Amino acid sequence: MKTNEGTIDRALRVIAGLVLIALAATGTVGVWGWVGVVPLATGLIGWCPAYTLLGISTCPMKASK
Repeated sequence: MKTNEGTIDRALRVIAGLVLIALAATGTVGVWGWVGVVPLATGLIGWCPAYTLLGISTCPMKASK
């Protein structure tokens, strides 16, 4: 796995994931809010499987294979 997310992308994913999880935990949104685990995990790891499938990369540096 090589990094395919840039810094801003990763930060936005972590923030969005935390917000969704918090909303689900407080009962503000339904169970679907736990989907926030996915952007949180991909933001922390720095790798998105969907980006790999689509050939997208927001990372400014090319990681070595």
